Amino acid sequence: MLETPQASALIRPAGMRRTTGGLPAPHDECFGEDGRPRTQWASMIEAIERLGPSRLSARWDEGLRIIREHGVTYNVYGDPQGRDRPWSLDPVPLILSAAEWRILEAGLAQRSRLLNLILRDLYLGTQRLLVDGFLPPELVYSNPGFLRPCRGLPVAGQVLLHLYGADLVRSEDGGWRCFADRTQSASGAGYAHENRKVVSRVLPDEIREVSVRSPSPFFRNLRSILESLAPMGRENPVMVLLTPGPLNATYFEHAYLARHLGIPLVEGADLTVRDLRVCLKTLAGLQPVDVILRRVDDSFCDPLELRAESVLGVPGLVQAARAGHVTLANALGSGLLESPAFLAFLPAVCRHLLNEELMLPSLPTWWCGEAEGLRYVTGHLERLVVKPAFGRRRGRIWFGHQLSTADKARLLDLIAARPQEFVAQECVLPSSAPVWTPAGFERRSVLLRAYVATDGADHAVLPGGLARVAASEDDPLVSMQGGAGSKDTWVLRSGDDDHEEALAAAPAQGTSDRRLTGLPSRAADSLFWLGRYTERLEQRLRVLRCVLGQLASDTSPETSGLDDRLGHLVAGIGLLPLGPDSTPARAVAPAGDTEGHDPEAPPSDLSARVLDWVYRFDGPGSIPDLMGRIRQNAAAVRDRLSGDTWQILDRLVPHPEVPLARRSIAHALGLVQGLILNLAAFNGLAMENMTRGPGWRFLDCGRRLERGFSMTALMTAAAFVHGAPTPLLEMILDIADSGMTHRQRYFASAGWDGVVEVLVRDVSNPRALAFQLSALRNHLEALQDEFRVGVDDRWSALVEGIQGRLRSSGSNPAPPEPEGFDRHALIALMETCAQGLAGLSDDLTHRYFSHTHPRVS
Repeated sequence: MLETPQASALIRPAGMRRTTGGLPAPHDECFGEDGRPRTQWASMIEAIERLGPSRLSARWDEGLRIIREHGVTYNVYGDPQGRDRPWSLDPVPLILSAAEWRILEAGLAQRSRLLNLILRDLYLGTQRLLVDGFLPPELVYSNPGFLRPCRGLPVAGQVLLHLYGADLVRSEDGGWRCFADRTQSASGAGYAHENRKVVSRVLPDEIREVSVRSPSPFFRNLRSILESLAPMGRENPVMVLLTPGPLNATYFEHAYLARHLGIPLVEGADLTVRDLRVCLKTLAGLQPVDVILRRVDDSFCDPLELRAESVLGVPGLVQAARAGHVTLANALGSGLLESPAFLAFLPAVCRHLLNEELMLPSLPTWWCGEAEGLRYVTGHLERLVVKPAFGRRRGRIWFGHQLSTADKARLLDLIAARPQEFVAQECVLPSSAPVWTPAGFERRSVLLRAYVATDGADHAVLPGGLARVAASEDDPLVSMQGGAGSKDTWVLRSGDDDHEEALAAAPAQGTSDRRLTGLPSRAADSLFWLGRYTERLEQRLRVLRCVLGQLASDTSPETSGLDDRLGHLVAGIGLLPLGPDSTPARAVAPAGDTEGHDPEAPPSDLSARVLDWVYRFDGPGSIPDLMGRIRQNAAAVRDRLSGDTWQILDRLVPHPEVPLARRSIAHALGLVQGLILNLAAFNGLAMENMTRGPGWRFLDCGRRLERGFSMTALMTAAAFVHGAPTPLLEMILDIADSGMTHRQRYFASAGWDGVVEVLVRDVSNPRALAFQLSALRNHLEALQDEFRVGVDDRWSALVEGIQGRLRSSGSNPAPPEPEGFDRHALIALMETCAQGLAGLSDDLTHRYFSHTHPRVS
């Protein structure tokens, strides 16, 4: 729980406000000049005072738990925490009055219309804005964001900007200014929606008391807008969300939006262009795509005509768009207007195109590519923020009032050398808002990103948007990559809002007839390997649990003679090497599995080697390695996993470094047992929550194949371990979680024939090899019926032949004496099974995932 401040008033006015470098003091979001709470904040401040620090801290502990359980992440490039950094959210919202929001809403809609008209002129029209002098040609033609191959591409309704984002700052006079237009693929709307979900559970009474507008109608409108963009007015269009992939900073949002909008999340490799049509690679074949909501920067979208080195796009996408067979939202080339230099020209362009004044003004901006702008910037540098207009310096920012004399001189030299590459904006200290920290409330800078969705005729504005707060009190930048956090944004409701939200909530016509998009082949592949890796990890953990349990038992393995046999068993499975003084009879691993430990084995003591594997080993096939593979494949299909399922998978993370003094058999046993229970929970959710469609079948195929591999390896390794079989066979039954089944059936000590019957032949035992083969055969038949393509007949015949051999080997157990059982026959049968399973796995991949095999009609 957070430490709490010892203060009678939790939120106070900013008081003596800073005037850094002679700049005007920032606006206080909560309090007026007289120190009284602003009207829209009064109820919230009273509610926080009623809660007090202890209850607010406890509430927010719950909020942090919800964020972790929902798997809300933001990938910070180069961050030591690596991927999947938890999303940073503050419990206290940013609050805007209904009247203030009405003004902002109108200004945002106007900017969306204006920017679309500019893009239309530059890409579809005669470029009169350049001819008539409203925009400098150098600003367009020197800008790498202007994509010449995209000029003249047809777009639905001549709308190029479907989802627009505006970065806003409140100036010292209380008015909002736009300092950046996000026209490429504005991120953050999904995070804003998730923020509301979390805060509404932490402050449920408070949000009802002040009556806040819901963000949900915006996303329903966005879905309807996307449907309306289908080329030639196609009904029930196929829509996808194109993502760069799990390594992208906002990948969580991509998966969140895809799931919320009900459209597939795809990567560039999931799409292909055939006969000038963009097609989704599905298990049923190639499915034409009508609308692409893209989150890939436009220059990366097509390596053939745009950025040749891109591996994120779809070769031929521009050609398909040129043919009018697919609509992209936003249109390719729309990122041109993200250059801040355009802000300097928007007031005049707005008067020219709309015959209106700009309702939501931009932050005063000067482009150094013009002589007048260059003179102003060089003469007032201490009051400006200098940014790259575009190009190779993009991302760097210079605060004039913070520069030394030498730094100013160097910057002026850079500007003089290439003035067209620089733009300057008036330096405004963002408004301040309270942020809850372990030491209490702090005042931090806050910015707002607002969102507009449009089809050209109607504009839907997200009530509120994504508020971003600085990482510290004295941080001049509010950058998510720099560690900034976020706030939920509350727009207070008025009477008119109830009517508008009721209209937006009305069901769309014909939604019951929407076309169902097939399962993408990549998603099926990821589900298949998710099943394999979760099962592989579970089987290795079960072996470890059995070995650790034996080592922790009262009877010492060293004195009972089991130590050497245990070592040979785990070596035969491929889990651990033998000690340097031991010679393995044989080491067998699952077919295709070459994972193992360092050949320079640790000391021969089995306890030391097992603990070393649990706590230190992180090579191929280790617990951390398999967890990483599980998360990688789960992330690729995150839009297809329920929240409960993701919560379970989110627990499969490598354990933190355990101090040497705490490393023990008992501690390791607890770690292993916890992971086994989490994997069992995942398997249970998959069985209970997933519809019995192709996705579930491939997930289960992966599990069944891997369980079959594990069983063949386990039985083969056991057959090569000599000595009294009963103790060893009882351990094998324990590993396979089938000890109770054996005892109920035979009422005797474990013998080879009884173990083989339970773990190999028994088609009713979910752990038995026969059960895996039967389940695989059922899945293969169902897939062939659905997609009219099956695996090679030789593998189906092999599975059927193995099943026949298992059935014909008899079901009445022979006496349990070692000499009464043919180990060589068992080994031969297991090797045949392993070869068959490996061939079946390869053929499944070839037939369903690669799209290189001709389809059977």
